[in-house]
Amino acid sequence: MGKILVLYDSKTGNTAKMAGHVAEGARQISGMDVRALHVDEATLEDALWADGIATGTPTYVGLASWKMKKYWDDLSHPTWGKMDGKIGCAFSTAGGWGGGAELTCMSILIMMMNVGMLTFGVTDYTGHQFTLHYGAVTAGSPREDAAIEAGRRLGKRLAQWVAVYVDGRQDQHPGPMKDRN
Repeated sequence: MGKILVLYDSKTGNTAKMAGHVAEGARQISGMDVRALHVDEATLEDALWADGIATGTPTYVGLASWKMKKYWDDLSHPTWGKMDGKIGCAFSTAGGWGGGAELTCMSILIMMMNVGMLTFGVTDYTGHQFTLHYGAVTAGSPREDAAIEAGRRLGKRLAQWVAVYVDGRQDQHPGPMKDRN
Protein backbone atom coordinates (compact mmCIF):
# COMPACT_ATOMS: atom_id res chain seq x y z
CA MET A 1 0.00 0.00 0.00
CA GLY A 2 1.43 3.34 -1.07
CA LYS A 3 1.71 6.09 1.52
CA ILE A 4 1.06 9.73 0.59
CA LEU A 5 1.69 12.75 2.81
CA VAL A 6 0.02 16.02 1.86
CA LEU A 7 2.06 18.52 3.85
CA TYR A 8 0.92 22.12 3.88
CA ASP A 9 1.13 25.50 5.56
CA SER A 10 -1.85 27.84 5.48
CA LYS A 11 -2.53 31.17 7.12
CA THR A 12 -5.85 32.20 5.55
CA GLY A 13 -7.18 28.73 4.73
CA ASN A 14 -6.60 28.94 0.97
CA THR A 15 -3.69 26.51 0.92
CA ALA A 16 -5.51 24.20 3.35
CA LYS A 17 -8.38 24.02 0.85
CA MET A 18 -5.97 23.21 -1.95
CA ALA A 19 -4.37 20.53 0.26
CA GLY A 20 -7.82 18.99 0.65
CA HIS A 21 -8.20 18.79 -3.13
CA VAL A 22 -4.73 17.25 -3.48
CA ALA A 23 -5.56 14.62 -0.84
CA GLU A 24 -8.89 13.93 -2.57
CA GLY A 25 -7.07 13.33 -5.85
CA ALA A 26 -4.56 10.98 -4.20
CA ARG A 27 -7.43 8.94 -2.79
CA GLN A 28 -8.76 8.36 -6.33
CA ILE A 29 -6.09 5.69 -6.76
CA SER A 30 -7.01 2.54 -4.84
CA GLY A 31 -4.67 1.25 -2.19
CA MET A 32 -3.27 4.62 -1.08
CA ASP A 33 -2.95 5.59 2.57
CA VAL A 34 -3.24 9.40 2.53
CA ARG A 35 -2.45 11.77 5.39
CA ALA A 36 -2.98 15.53 5.15
CA LEU A 37 -1.07 17.43 7.83
CA HIS A 38 -0.44 21.08 8.58
CA VAL A 39 3.28 21.74 8.88
CA ASP A 40 2.77 22.61 12.58
CA GLU A 41 1.48 19.06 13.20
CA ALA A 42 3.88 17.14 10.96
CA THR A 43 6.94 15.38 12.30
CA LEU A 44 10.05 14.16 10.56
CA GLU A 45 8.68 10.64 11.06
CA ASP A 46 5.72 11.58 8.83
CA ALA A 47 8.13 12.38 5.99
CA LEU A 48 10.01 9.12 6.54
CA TRP A 49 6.69 7.20 6.58
CA ALA A 50 5.61 8.58 3.21
CA ASP A 51 6.47 7.18 -0.20
CA GLY A 52 5.22 10.37 -1.84
CA ILE A 53 4.91 13.90 -0.49
CA ALA A 54 2.84 16.75 -1.92
CA THR A 55 4.02 19.96 -0.28
CA GLY A 56 2.03 23.18 -0.39
CA THR A 57 2.45 26.64 1.00
CA PRO A 58 1.18 30.14 0.50
CA THR A 59 3.45 32.35 -1.55
CA TYR A 60 5.44 34.70 0.66
CA VAL A 61 7.68 37.12 -1.21
CA GLY A 62 7.79 34.64 -4.09
CA LEU A 63 8.93 31.71 -1.95
CA ALA A 64 7.72 29.06 0.47
CA SER A 65 6.62 30.14 3.94
CA TRP A 66 9.23 30.26 6.68
CA LYS A 67 7.48 27.40 8.50
CA MET A 68 7.76 25.14 5.46
CA LYS A 69 11.38 26.14 4.87
CA LYS A 70 12.15 25.38 8.54
CA TYR A 71 10.47 21.97 8.25
CA TRP A 72 12.67 21.02 5.31
CA ASP A 73 15.76 22.55 6.94
CA ASP A 74 15.11 20.51 10.09
CA LEU A 75 14.40 17.39 8.02
CA SER A 76 17.55 17.50 5.92
CA HIS A 77 20.21 16.56 8.48
CA PRO A 78 18.64 13.76 10.56
CA THR A 79 17.09 12.08 7.52
CA TRP A 80 20.03 12.49 5.16
CA GLY A 81 20.02 9.60 2.69
CA LYS A 82 16.66 8.32 3.94
CA MET A 83 14.56 10.51 1.61
CA ASP A 84 16.31 9.25 -1.56
CA GLY A 85 13.82 8.04 -4.13
CA LYS A 86 10.68 9.32 -2.46
CA ILE A 87 8.40 11.07 -4.95
CA GLY A 88 7.46 14.71 -4.49
CA CYS A 89 5.38 17.50 -5.97
CA ALA A 90 4.35 21.02 -5.05
CA PHE A 91 1.35 23.32 -4.84
CA SER A 92 0.85 26.94 -3.83
CA THR A 93 -1.68 29.69 -3.45
CA ALA A 94 -0.87 33.36 -3.97
CA GLY A 95 -2.57 36.68 -3.40
CA GLY A 96 -2.96 37.20 -7.15
CA TRP A 97 -1.90 35.92 -10.56
CA GLY A 98 1.73 36.77 -11.15
CA GLY A 99 2.31 36.77 -7.39
CA GLY A 100 5.00 34.11 -7.49
CA ALA A 101 3.09 30.85 -6.99
CA GLU A 102 5.13 29.00 -9.63
CA LEU A 103 8.35 30.31 -8.06
CA THR A 104 7.08 29.02 -4.73
CA CYS A 105 6.51 25.59 -6.28
CA MET A 106 10.05 25.67 -7.67
CA SER A 107 11.44 26.53 -4.21
CA ILE A 108 9.58 23.52 -2.78
CA LEU A 109 10.85 21.23 -5.54
CA ILE A 110 14.42 22.42 -4.93
CA MET A 111 14.12 21.56 -1.23
CA MET A 112 12.85 18.10 -2.18
CA MET A 113 15.62 17.52 -4.71
CA ASN A 114 18.24 18.51 -2.14
CA VAL A 115 17.23 15.59 0.07
CA GLY A 116 17.21 13.15 -2.87
CA MET A 117 13.55 13.10 -3.77
CA LEU A 118 12.30 12.55 -7.30
CA THR A 119 10.04 15.40 -8.42
CA PHE A 120 7.71 15.78 -11.37
CA GLY A 121 5.58 18.21 -13.28
CA VAL A 122 2.20 17.62 -14.86
CA THR A 123 1.60 18.43 -18.51
CA ASP A 124 -2.18 18.17 -18.29
CA TYR A 125 -4.48 21.17 -18.64
CA THR A 126 -7.39 21.40 -16.22
CA GLY A 127 -9.07 24.34 -17.94
CA HIS A 128 -8.54 26.86 -20.72
CA GLN A 129 -4.91 28.00 -20.43
CA PHE A 130 -4.74 26.43 -16.94
CA THR A 131 -1.91 23.97 -16.38
CA LEU A 132 0.23 22.70 -13.55
CA HIS A 133 3.67 22.20 -15.09
CA TYR A 134 5.49 23.11 -11.84
CA GLY A 135 2.67 22.26 -9.47
CA ALA A 136 -0.92 23.20 -8.79
CA VAL A 137 -1.29 26.95 -8.28
CA THR A 138 -4.12 29.38 -7.81
CA ALA A 139 -4.71 33.01 -6.91
CA GLY A 140 -6.65 33.18 -3.67
CA SER A 141 -8.91 30.34 -2.65
CA PRO A 142 -9.32 27.45 -5.10
CA ARG A 143 -12.90 28.26 -6.15
CA GLU A 144 -12.78 27.83 -9.92
CA ASP A 145 -13.24 24.35 -11.36
CA ALA A 146 -9.82 24.51 -13.07
CA ALA A 147 -8.02 25.29 -9.79
CA ILE A 148 -9.89 22.60 -7.88
CA GLU A 149 -9.18 20.06 -10.61
CA ALA A 150 -5.50 21.11 -10.66
CA GLY A 151 -5.21 20.15 -6.99
CA ARG A 152 -7.01 16.86 -7.57
CA ARG A 153 -4.94 16.07 -10.66
CA LEU A 154 -1.69 16.73 -8.80
CA GLY A 155 -2.68 14.41 -5.97
CA LYS A 156 -3.87 11.72 -8.36
CA ARG A 157 -0.65 11.92 -10.37
CA LEU A 158 1.43 11.60 -7.21
CA ALA A 159 -0.57 8.54 -6.19
CA GLN A 160 -0.17 7.07 -9.68
CA TRP A 161 3.62 7.47 -9.55
CA VAL A 162 3.72 5.93 -6.07
CA ALA A 163 1.56 3.04 -7.29
CA VAL A 164 3.91 2.46 -10.24
CA TYR A 165 7.31 2.94 -8.61
CA VAL A 166 6.66 1.80 -5.05
CA ASP A 167 3.88 -0.75 -5.41
CA GLY A 168 4.89 -2.02 -8.89
CA ARG A 169 1.43 -1.39 -10.34
CA GLN A 170 2.27 -0.63 -13.98
CA ASP A 171 -1.42 -0.41 -14.83
CA GLN A 172 -1.47 2.92 -12.97
CA HIS A 173 1.23 4.51 -15.16
CA PRO A 174 -0.27 7.83 -16.31
CA GLY A 175 1.97 8.41 -19.29
CA PRO A 176 2.54 6.95 -22.75
CA MET A 177 3.71 3.60 -21.32
CA LYS A 178 0.11 2.67 -20.54
CA ASP A 179 -0.48 2.41 -24.29
CA ARG A 180 2.48 0.06 -24.79
CA ASN A 181 2.39 -3.75 -24.64
